[in-house]
Amino acid sequence: MTSKVERAEDRLADFTRDKRVLILSLMAVVIGAFSAVVAKILAWLIAVITNLVFFQRFSSDFVSLTTHHLGPFVILAPVIGGLVIGLMARYGSEKIRGHGIPEALEAILFGRSRMEGKVAVLKPLSSAISIGTGGPFGAEGPIIMTGGAVGSLFAQLFHLSPAERKTLLVAGAAGGMAAIFASPVAAVLLAVELLLFEWKPRSFIPVSIAAATAAALRVPLMGAGPIFPVTTHAPLGGEGLVLALVVGIIAGLASGLLTTLVYAFEDLFAKLPVHWMWWPAIGGLFVGIGGWIDPRILGVGYDTIHALLRGELIGPLVMGLLIGKALIWSISLGSGTSGGVLAPLLIMGGALGAIEGRWMPMGDAGMWAMISMAAMMGGTMRSPLTAMVFTLELTHDLNLLPGLLVGCIAAHAVTVLALRRSILTEKVARRGFHINREYVVDPLMGLRVSEAMDQEAPVIPATMRVSDFSDRLARREPKLSRRQGTLIIDDEGWLKGIITRGDVLRAIEEFDDPNLTVLQAGSGNLIVTYPDEILYEAIEKMVRNDIGRLPVVSRDNPRQVLGYLGRAAVMTARLHRMKEAHEREPGWLQGLA
Repeated sequence: MTSKVERAEDRLADFTRDKRVLILSLMAVVIGAFSAVVAKILAWLIAVITNLVFFQRFSSDFVSLTTHHLGPFVILAPVIGGLVIGLMARYGSEKIRGHGIPEALEAILFGRSRMEGKVAVLKPLSSAISIGTGGPFGAEGPIIMTGGAVGSLFAQLFHLSPAERKTLLVAGAAGGMAAIFASPVAAVLLAVELLLFEWKPRSFIPVSIAAATAAALRVPLMGAGPIFPVTTHAPLGGEGLVLALVVGIIAGLASGLLTTLVYAFEDLFAKLPVHWMWWPAIGGLFVGIGGWIDPRILGVGYDTIHALLRGELIGPLVMGLLIGKALIWSISLGSGTSGGVLAPLLIMGGALGAIEGRWMPMGDAGMWAMISMAAMMGGTMRSPLTAMVFTLELTHDLNLLPGLLVGCIAAHAVTVLALRRSILTEKVARRGFHINREYVVDPLMGLRVSEAMDQEAPVIPATMRVSDFSDRLARREPKLSRRQGTLIIDDEGWLKGIITRGDVLRAIEEFDDPNLTVLQAGSGNLIVTYPDEILYEAIEKMVRNDIGRLPVVSRDNPRQVLGYLGRAAVMTARLHRMKEAHEREPGWLQGLA
């Protein structure tokens, strides 16, 4: 018996293993390369359209919009861009509207990871038009959706499962983000925290390979990182971490306010007596007016992010930047135009931190801007690990890692307690879907059959007549009536078969034989389980064979009955394990927690 059990233990592993991960990894290299090229095209398009609209020249260089030549006519640029996007969404694909990440989530969770080819073309084009005409957005959301579309389309060329298509879709999304921001580690973390909804080698390894491939190709295509280098700050001590906690809490409150503001404007647009095609143009009008007052709120604002991180923006102008960016971003995003949320969150978080820096007894405005922008991203997107590592990869200021950790987790805690959903999942919820982002190991993966089975299995002799067995069921004998199936044993007590209530009804209806035995009416082709088997594997046997119960037998002697596993026992075991997360037990200090 010992050797059998040892062999059963040996086959169990920490992670599920599948050699197809090697095939997916090779595919991920191709997808990562494509994603890097797409990211380059998107960045080029944004720069070219920006230069054409605001400076009337053909150039692919990113320039600050604070020196544009349009004067009051700047108001028209976002309006025209919004009108074009509305037309593209109505007559091209409605999926180009919005942040990009919610659309990727919807495709992964509810669309079997299938994306349309036209999305891969229209999404970057519409985003480039939106940002290039002054839209206050970033490129990360569009590139995540576009990279995801590339991965999905590539996967659809091959004979793959929906889970494998999901892996390649997310690999494309992570590759795109890694290429745009030179942030491969943050791209992988974003995939884990927001897109994959699992931590398995079959997905984690290919996604990481795609991100690394895209980051490597970014160097010859767009240059090496970091894209916002700063002078390294001194490490934070205890006082600094307490202040980082305060900054994170404030950023979390601001994150909740921004999320509420975006969807309040979306609700207002929904009440307008015009088709949604016109909403981006109306939102563009407010963007144009805001950009006329303060040009810094227009476009991706990478120069503004860098200035905040260097501590160059301080005083009342930062307050104007924060309020102006928050308003026009919320209005424009609520209008359903195309654009990302990440870069605007960095600007608004950085501006908030720069304002707080004036009152801090230590550090400079750039340091607090860095912590606050990471906290704002972590709280609003509810991806604190991504925000922390992303900020490090943008700046390479490793000394602030503890402060970033404290700030991001504090902001995350505030938004989790204050809001039911994030700015990304709220969009999905409004379309009738629900997403639970908690990553937990299924309790059934940690339980053995022996912990859930009924040790007193219901058994009857093989020679019993069906009519007698039917009478015992009618009398509701406790050992038999509580279960749908009953095990059949021979004179020596060895397992011979199983009979269900359905078998009894069929035998009575189809056979007019009073001597028909339960063995003849039941099934001798048994699917069994073992006490040391993982409960999840036993349930897989039930589902695969469309049965609701399994005899539990010895590995040494499959005819020796040790117990009975039914659906009710499975659900009871799961309920008991889940109660451990909620039931509190007495401790030494009563009433203090």
